[in-house]
Amino acid sequence: MTFLPIVLEIILGGIALGGLVYYWLAIIASKRLKKKHLALPSHPAAEPPVSLLKPLKGVETGLEAYLTSFFVQRYSTYEILFAVHDPQDPAVAVVQKLMRQYPQIPTKLIVTNEPPYANAKVYSLEQMAAAAAHDVLVITDSDTSVSADYLSAIAEVFAVETVGAATNLYRGVGADDMWSRLEALGMSTEFMAGVAVAHMLGDMDFTLGPSMAVRKTCLEQIGGFAAMADYLADDFVLGHWAAEKGFQVALSPHVINHHATSLGFSHSFLHRLRWNRSTRFSRPLGYLGQGFTYGFAWAALWLACFPSPLSGGFLGISLLTRIVLALVLGVSLLADRTVWRNLWLLPLQDLLSFASWVGGFLGKEVIWRNRRYRILPGGRFVPVSQ
Repeated sequence: MTFLPIVLEIILGGIALGGLVYYWLAIIASKRLKKKHLALPSHPAAEPPVSLLKPLKGVETGLEAYLTSFFVQRYSTYEILFAVHDPQDPAVAVVQKLMRQYPQIPTKLIVTNEPPYANAKVYSLEQMAAAAAHDVLVITDSDTSVSADYLSAIAEVFAVETVGAATNLYRGVGADDMWSRLEALGMSTEFMAGVAVAHMLGDMDFTLGPSMAVRKTCLEQIGGFAAMADYLADDFVLGHWAAEKGFQVALSPHVINHHATSLGFSHSFLHRLRWNRSTRFSRPLGYLGQGFTYGFAWAALWLACFPSPLSGGFLGISLLTRIVLALVLGVSLLADRTVWRNLWLLPLQDLLSFASWVGGFLGKEVIWRNRRYRILPGGRFVPVSQ
């Protein structure tokens, strides 16, 4: 064996070992978050009034059921604000039906018209925030659903005065489509691992799109939603800017549901690719470090390039540890019972995730809501002329 292959094998083995260490860090972090969740009081000491902001576009399967979960909160004072760009958007009929069904919940439907921002969601958030009556703004994506004590968990986090922004753990919920199930499995057993590790290491300087909350005072200090007009990863910059201004960004261990609605291989993979390229430009060093989270994929690559009892045995250890992480994180912490029956898909999910991470380095463009955008350094993005 010549010098170059020896160096390459050492590098592959070293990265695979780093991935194994990461798995154990994630297992420890998940167990700690589980203890924190069990220690939470059943009811917050105070329930500050809350404004729920829901930007909508179109009607995905299950939208009415997802939105209903926000109308049935066990919470004293809250309002819900919805925003659409087009008054003919089919989501309008769903919202109006729920407004009639739950007249006791103060609700507003705002038509923003055509957004002037690259990030249309941010324009909707700006309009809703201006109309919101309360100081704590809670923002959730249209493909999320929650339990009836969701707002109570938010209130518990904001009982700490230094908290300016907060986000939630979430479990992936797949549809019948296999690619949707794979994406949901990745949410529950891979992506949340990184969140748990960041929390354990005291590196919470981001929020997550499915559920984020912010005080108006914090929002004003970071420039309001208008400052995020040209950023694709608005959830990341909200938490990052809040942390830069000296506010605490809190992680609530209360788990919500994030429904994987991208059906078919191409839609699901493009969704993964969009997230990875957005992350690469938003936090370049963090994206490089993300490579160490793919322990199983690196171990498989090591075995494929340099088959030996050592690399084969290491792949087995890596897979076993990965399964333990999936069970501790997905089943124990996130209460995702589908992880059990989808464990056999774990190697395929991890290899797909690794491929989309590599793909994140191979381009600057993404597809979002059927439109092509180019991401710029720092995380800004612009539409691509067609």
